[in-house]
Amino acid sequence: MKLETLSVDFTDEQKRYLEGFTTGLQISRVGRGLGGAAAGKANAEPIGPEASHIKAQDRTLAAGKKLVDQEKWKREQHPFDAYPRLKEQALADERPSPADNFRWRYYGLFYVGPTQDSYMSRLRIPNGIMKHWQFSGLADLIEPLCGPFSNVTTRANLQVREIPPKHAVMLIEGIQDLGLCSRGSGADNIRNVTGTPTAGIDPQELLDTRKYAREWHYHILNDRSLTGLPRKFNVAFDGAGKIAVLEDTNDIAFAAVEVKEGFDVEPGVWFKLGIGGITGHKDFATDTGIVVKPADATKVSDAIVRVFIDLGDRTNRLKARLKYVIDGMGMEKFLDLVEQKLGHAFTRVPPEALAPRPAFDRTAHVGVHRQKQDGLNWIGVALPLGKVTCDQMRGLAKIAQDLGDGDIRLTVWQNLLISGVADDKVALATAAIEAIGLAIKTSEIRAGLIACTGRAGCKFGNADTKRTAAGIADWCDPRVPVETPINIHLTGCHHSCAQHYISDIGMVGARIAVGDTDDTVDGFHIFTGGGFGPQAEMGQEVFHDVTAEDAPVHVERLLKAYISHRTSPDETFLTFARRHDGETLRKLADAEASS
Repeated sequence: MKLETLSVDFTDEQKRYLEGFTTGLQISRVGRGLGGAAAGKANAEPIGPEASHIKAQDRTLAAGKKLVDQEKWKREQHPFDAYPRLKEQALADERPSPADNFRWRYYGLFYVGPTQDSYMSRLRIPNGIMKHWQFSGLADLIEPLCGPFSNVTTRANLQVREIPPKHAVMLIEGIQDLGLCSRGSGADNIRNVTGTPTAGIDPQELLDTRKYAREWHYHILNDRSLTGLPRKFNVAFDGAGKIAVLEDTNDIAFAAVEVKEGFDVEPGVWFKLGIGGITGHKDFATDTGIVVKPADATKVSDAIVRVFIDLGDRTNRLKARLKYVIDGMGMEKFLDLVEQKLGHAFTRVPPEALAPRPAFDRTAHVGVHRQKQDGLNWIGVALPLGKVTCDQMRGLAKIAQDLGDGDIRLTVWQNLLISGVADDKVALATAAIEAIGLAIKTSEIRAGLIACTGRAGCKFGNADTKRTAAGIADWCDPRVPVETPINIHLTGCHHSCAQHYISDIGMVGARIAVGDTDDTVDGFHIFTGGGFGPQAEMGQEVFHDVTAEDAPVHVERLLKAYISHRTSPDETFLTFARRHDGETLRKLADAEASS
């Protein structure tokens, strides 16, 4: 729009007003056409796979709110359209900008500076199961490109670290050459799909989860509209096997259940639907009273995610998870919207329609266990805080190939299983595992010890979790004769990747002030009494601001208080901890002498 010469005489101030007025109209008109992939004519309806996301962003802006930086970055350029720039940065060995650091997480690459001048890469392994040749091939791939090791994560997944920027593209393309994937494993996407690690071989399972986890995995990968959510999103499938999947800590929790006859619902095995789990924010998935046919699990998940896309908060990262959408409108209204997406009503049953689920075995992820197939076993290998070297990876792959069925099965307990080992090969497999520096037996403390990456490799970490966890095991094992399963989880920050709130003893990193100075040291707040599954409950704080140096002694005294004051040798630490409030537990622990 051009300001034409007018016959009316205006003052200089009036002319400046008119010029500003017309310029403002031009800016407003152009602004209405912005929107990344949806840019075009003014007021054009967004189209393409990002349309629902752009519409959600537009509604936020129309309400006078501001998008967070991550939403602006997605709007400016979708990460999957920026691959050429990632390749250019790799050729130049260039570190990413904050915006590109966010974008590259869509490819499974996380720049972890300033903690380390390198990337971390996280894979996608549906149900946590991979073939022996993929495991050994990954070892061959990563050894020359990054740190010569991998870590099993708390999502039954693998991540590798110490990746120079120049090797980033070679790594993620090499991962795909192996038939694996890292796509969408970070940022605002649906993360690795977890399932029962003993699926198909567990004598007590109600359902083999592999098919359903795989279907959802490929549904995500092949529908770009399911990327770029308001925040990350987790889905888990529990087939009622011996090893817990912790499905109730996920945004969507599918738990296999047997529906009994006489309730106007087809009897048989269904999935019980839980929604909204996020234990870092002190919430388990809510049991909706809904059951889902296993064959419909992907359709239901898709509908839930699409409601989340429409309504998730794009202005506040701390309130952007699914839980807060449900908190804001109530579960029933949320489910009504999901039913509208599905096009039909959910199937609901009363609690008494469900048969009791088989109990977990808290030691089934380590040692030798019978499979449902006659004469075969799975062997749970204890990995030190999830770490396995490239040489060990190749060794485990060879054992799985020669003595097992060829599968490597990862668990949420930061270890792995070798399945299909015949009775007459168990001793040989055990000896071979020990020959590469690993074991199938360990102390109760080490078997349940979990730690996230912590400050050593994560910018959010307030403490070195893995070093502290190792120190706890080294200190407590010779001093406290623990003979029952116990989980000790250490997480570096409020994101709670190691889920400190749901463990027998949970520890979250904190910076602890040193005297009257501004200096700080690694430290933790210590919780007890957390649980999952039928015993789901958030732990209570017992100790606040404990330095990392003093943490092993505090754990030792808690364990000694348990042994001294339990009602019988059969009482679990969980039951003991829940019989007392935090102040009482602190006093009982303080009364115990350290060895």
